[in-house]
Amino acid sequence: MNKKSLIKKMKKIKNMPIKIFIKKLLTIIRKKVYLIIRELIVKSKFTSIDENKFMNWKSDMDFFFNSKNKSLYIQKLNNKNKTYEITKQADKICSHTFNLLGSGEINLGENINWNQDFESKFIWENQFYNRIETVNLKNNADIKIPWELSRFQHIPILGQAYWLTNNNKYAEEFKNQIIDWIKKNPVEMSVNWTCAMEVSIRACNWITGYYYFKNSNLSEKFWSKFNKYLYLHGVYIFNNLEKGEANNNHYLFDLAGLVWLGMYFNNFDYKKNNVNQWLTYGLEEFEKEIETQIYEDGCDFESSTSYHGLVSELLLYTLILCESNNIFFSKNYAFKLEKMLEVILNITKPNGLIPIIGDMDSGRFIMFNGYGNTDRRDFRYLLGVAGEYFNRDDFRFRSNENITAFWLLSEIKEKKNENYKLDSVSYLQGGLHILRNNHIYIIIRCGQNGIMGHTHNDQLSFELNVNGEDFIVDPGTHVYTSDYKSRNLFRSTKYHNTIQIGDFEQNNFSKVFRMDNETNAKMLIFKQDYFEGIHYGYNNSLGIIHRREIKLDNDEVKMIDYLTENNYNNIFLNINVAPGIKTFKNESGIVLLSNKNRVRLNFEPFDFIEIEDRWFSKSYGYIEKSKAILVKLNNNSKLKTNIYVEQI
Repeated sequence: MNKKSLIKKMKKIKNMPIKIFIKKLLTIIRKKVYLIIRELIVKSKFTSIDENKFMNWKSDMDFFFNSKNKSLYIQKLNNKNKTYEITKQADKICSHTFNLLGSGEINLGENINWNQDFESKFIWENQFYNRIETVNLKNNADIKIPWELSRFQHIPILGQAYWLTNNNKYAEEFKNQIIDWIKKNPVEMSVNWTCAMEVSIRACNWITGYYYFKNSNLSEKFWSKFNKYLYLHGVYIFNNLEKGEANNNHYLFDLAGLVWLGMYFNNFDYKKNNVNQWLTYGLEEFEKEIETQIYEDGCDFESSTSYHGLVSELLLYTLILCESNNIFFSKNYAFKLEKMLEVILNITKPNGLIPIIGDMDSGRFIMFNGYGNTDRRDFRYLLGVAGEYFNRDDFRFRSNENITAFWLLSEIKEKKNENYKLDSVSYLQGGLHILRNNHIYIIIRCGQNGIMGHTHNDQLSFELNVNGEDFIVDPGTHVYTSDYKSRNLFRSTKYHNTIQIGDFEQNNFSKVFRMDNETNAKMLIFKQDYFEGIHYGYNNSLGIIHRREIKLDNDEVKMIDYLTENNYNNIFLNINVAPGIKTFKNESGIVLLSNKNRVRLNFEPFDFIEIEDRWFSKSYGYIEKSKAILVKLNNNSKLKTNIYVEQI
């Protein structure tokens, strides 16, 4: 902890009421004592449960799909020509070939090392989970790689291949991987037991596997071991909830794990009170958290479009599963969830991809379709599910597939051939503002910073899509802890389409997941063709306030940046160009060119224009070359940018 952070923390403690201070101190002490005792218990193997308790036990939870209707699913997949794609991907999994977090296809060998970052070759040695250092900024190891593999999100593809072919090799691969993982990851004694969110996602994917393979010829001995370790997942999650002063998506996943496991083990008589407690607690906390974490306008409070999609998936799938088992959430839960899907509907660009605003970690919950080959910026599959659940044709129309919806809801309606036109829309609380017409899509980031450090320095930044092609983009995230310099670069002001002043940042950041809130950005005016917003990120350090106007007029965008008077002259407008777009300079500005469209950017007044090499990351761990335009201001108070678009 640096000196500034320490002073800030001491002031916070000093101003804290004595009762709250004592309560927090006791919580810390209890946690420390619990971990000491728990480590002794785990190492003594007292956590183990007799597998015979699970012998011949079967869950009576109603899942999304029923194996009695197996022929219906096979017919649907064959009609959609998905059989080859599914079996090909499942065969890759059987050969231990994976594509994880930007790695490209990589073979992990016959003997999978579940505790290794195969990119850096770093291995986390097994020990009690609380003693494992998951992040060390002095090396380039990425904890997300073993976590991602150990989520077992490839299980649905194995299950579907088994249903389609009735080939027992897929069931055997499922069994062998589970047994191998259990052997190499003793309960609470590996890196894959250090995060309750990861344990929860793994548990839910294992449960999904149960419903694909429960009627296979896998032995009762295997299922007893499988269910024993699933139960121990629930024990761990309940004792390690990621709950703090401000909960986030991690805590929601913890709750989902408890709810899914609570329903799965509902008819398991051994230690029945534990299971009831998981379910009751999870359901009650879900209702509280959706109130806190989801704004009234439907935006997730972490200010990340990617995490918004991930949380929407989690909440929607869990709602459907609960209702399948006659467990119902409040009307407000469903109302807010529907609003979340409306946000996805509106922010999705004409090319079907969401803009990458805030952090992007390529996260998914359960992948019923597209494992290993889907663009993680594409959340239209959720619109397909939401279209069926909420019976909304606008969701159905904008969805790109209904396979996922079919696995979750069985009966689906075909899309109507109507064109549901989307209008400009502003999400004041979420800080997302979309201007659009028949040819142009613009999204502007302007609003409060997100909770828990997934925000970037992107106030008043924008993306531009013309006739379905990206021209100006947010460069994404790249990685988190494996390269903190790259982490800071991709969330810096320089890497966003806004005004940059020297080396100053809109908001200071000192930690990998920490960003101060100095911008206090506000949307001032929003109309169908006009946006105006302001931020104060440079006010304290330089006395400069940045205001931006954007006017959409047919095939032209007029943007004006205003800065309060100041003698500081090292001021640039940054514009990050999408990969694949050709970039040329002319006398008045820049020409951006694709095979289908031309975009001309004229600036007035300016000192000089440079084209600079940059990087773009469409998903976590992935990086490719791109270009950026730097426009040097010669008048500190105003810069006009006119953007003209035309089809070639």
